[in-house]
Amino acid sequence: MSLRHALLGMLAQGPASGYDLLKIFEISLANVWPATQSQVYAELSRLADAGLVKVAAQGPRGRKEYAIDETGLAELRHWLTEVEPSHAGRSDMLLRVFFLGQVDQEQARAYLRRRAEFGAEQHERLAALKGVVSGGDDDLSVYGRLALEWGLRFSALQREWAEWAEGQLQQDQGKPPE
Repeated sequence: MSLRHALLGMLAQGPASGYDLLKIFEISLANVWPATQSQVYAELSRLADAGLVKVAAQGPRGRKEYAIDETGLAELRHWLTEVEPSHAGRSDMLLRVFFLGQVDQEQARAYLRRRAEFGAEQHERLAALKGVVSGGDDDLSVYGRLALEWGLRFSALQREWAEWAEGQLQQDQGKPPE
């Protein structure tokens, strides 16, 4: 996925300024595809230069409201239906797991404990967003709920797996799991 397609998808819902898009990112897409202010504004300029969006309105202090045009909508639809998602299975977290034998057992267990805590924290943060997207029947709410549920399930899986893995290390050392 690219920031380009995330912005096109949000603009397909209606015109928005860079600031508006950043706010939407904060409550929805940041969990899927984080972006900074400079990235969003730079990509909006590139989208406009490529003829995929247009400046629909300008306000005070240089505020620009962008709208997707037919070319941008066609690009979004092409990406949604014809471009296969990346299935790259890179995970620096799991790469570290492969090499935990290079540190002592307590450090390895502490690493796994931190992964469990991270999963729990992420799950809690995502659960807090349920109220934000639960009531709407617009596309961002409907499909946002589906993405949010994936995040909730994935974060729960991360926590459960890390707790299990830590328990495995404790068993391998002959210690009872905590």
